[in-house]
Amino acid sequence: MLPLIIIVLAVAILTIGYIVYGGWLSKQWGIDPERVTPAVELADGIDYVATPPAVLMGHHFASIAGVGPINGPIQASVFGWVPVFIWCVLGGIFVGGVHDYGSLLASVRHGGKSIGEVIGSTMGPRVKKLFLVFALLVLMLVVASFVNVVAGTFYSSEGVTGFVTNPTGNQSTATISCLFLLVALAYSILTNRIGLHLGPATILGILGIIISIIIGVNFGFSMGRTGWIIVLALYIFAASLAPVWILLQPRDYLSSFLLYSMMGIAVLGVMFTNFTRTAEFHIPAFNGMKTNLGYLFPTLFITVACGACSGFHSLVSTGTSSKQLRREDDARVIGYGAMLVESALAVLALIAVGMVFDRYVAGEFGSPSVAFASGVAIMFGVETSGIYRIIYALITLAASTFALTSLDTGTRLGRFMISELFLREGEATYKDAKGIRQVLAHPLFGTMVMVIMGCFVGGLSLSQIWSLFGAANQLLAGVALMAVAAWLGELGKNNKMFFAPMGFMLVVTITSLLTIIVDKIRGLLNGTLEGAMWGHWFQLIFATGMVVMALILVKEGFNKFREQRKSGT
Repeated sequence: MLPLIIIVLAVAILTIGYIVYGGWLSKQWGIDPERVTPAVELADGIDYVATPPAVLMGHHFASIAGVGPINGPIQASVFGWVPVFIWCVLGGIFVGGVHDYGSLLASVRHGGKSIGEVIGSTMGPRVKKLFLVFALLVLMLVVASFVNVVAGTFYSSEGVTGFVTNPTGNQSTATISCLFLLVALAYSILTNRIGLHLGPATILGILGIIISIIIGVNFGFSMGRTGWIIVLALYIFAASLAPVWILLQPRDYLSSFLLYSMMGIAVLGVMFTNFTRTAEFHIPAFNGMKTNLGYLFPTLFITVACGACSGFHSLVSTGTSSKQLRREDDARVIGYGAMLVESALAVLALIAVGMVFDRYVAGEFGSPSVAFASGVAIMFGVETSGIYRIIYALITLAASTFALTSLDTGTRLGRFMISELFLREGEATYKDAKGIRQVLAHPLFGTMVMVIMGCFVGGLSLSQIWSLFGAANQLLAGVALMAVAAWLGELGKNNKMFFAPMGFMLVVTITSLLTIIVDKIRGLLNGTLEGAMWGHWFQLIFATGMVVMALILVKEGFNKFREQRKSGT
């Protein structure tokens, strides 16, 4: 009964939050459905494309979700289900939702430009450049993390390269994911070139996904981890440069049905096991202030990450979604609504791991995503049953698909920001720049930098990347909250709803990064660190650089707030 109570309570609170608090935010910020959006005003058929809300929701949700709201809550579950539940639900409503909605609106009001441009408009070009460097470092970790996750989901340890029958789960997932890209390309041609309406095209796209799954279950492709990293590098290089309508929009829209289905299956599993007792929920309500992960503060808030708040969301909102928003009043469902759905997914992940919690903490599963798939599948039957194997395969496919969407979206966002970094005031594209800046601002250069650095760092172990990613990602959220608050203050709008979330995220993340720095220094001096030594030095240098840049940005932000208070804005 407890899992059913948990999910019903979560959905009820999140729904009330969307209607009441989300509606109040819209009024405070002056949402205007008649205002022309950048997608309409600056339409170019490549990045600026006015998109139906259902399609844009698919892209946005698929891009921000990834495996973060699955991995984070499952790892944090060792603290107990109550603190994770509270942070996912209340954090989503009052922190993550405000962050995502505010970032999206600020970008729309700045011509679809990044959060760096928002900072530049209120705090000046020097602070903007510093923020862009800061955000690019976070994006590098995003790309590295998901290269690691996807390659780990695809690769086969047998050392065989080529097509195989009777494939393993990884081989099937790799094959289905590759076929899925072909389905997305076909969908884009049908809708954008042949003119097929959304409804019939969606039905054909879903049929294509089903056929891909049937093929992948029976025939697989085997390749080693390094080989898949090279393939992923080539893929994200091409995908980040292609017009959004060719692959980004259709793939994310169709893949969103996988995510919705995954969530629907999980809910059905909770209901089924509630009445049949096929599985039992074993997570304690509260497991103490200290676990093997560390102290509840700040570890819980860093580890849950995307399930409650994520700085990466501000980069998606201001990098791709704001350039596709057809009407300004769509921003509430795209920005605020998608975040709350992600919080619901995080709660489902918490329930799923509760079904296999003893095995999870014993280290039986290779990753949190595998524990999630097993937890959902076991609600329907024992592991030797056919229904278990089918559901396990579907959940694993959905998780890997969303890691892939975050991967190429992150690369595209990095490409935008590198161009902005080298453009001067009044220069719209790399063509307007002069000399070497024209080369550095070129989309090809930015894409190459993101792909090379992301895949190189992606060679580290996931544990080495994820600890940095969580802290840096949440620190970015604190800075983005500060940026939007400063912009609203300049307009004379109510920005007080940003101050508490901003302060909390900054304190949590800087504390976490300082802990990493101290631990790495102590380990390097004592010689107690295991694994690639360059990886530990990378963590130390990266964490130190992030703290220094964040403190500078925070100082500039608080100076701006002081100016606004004195001037009465």
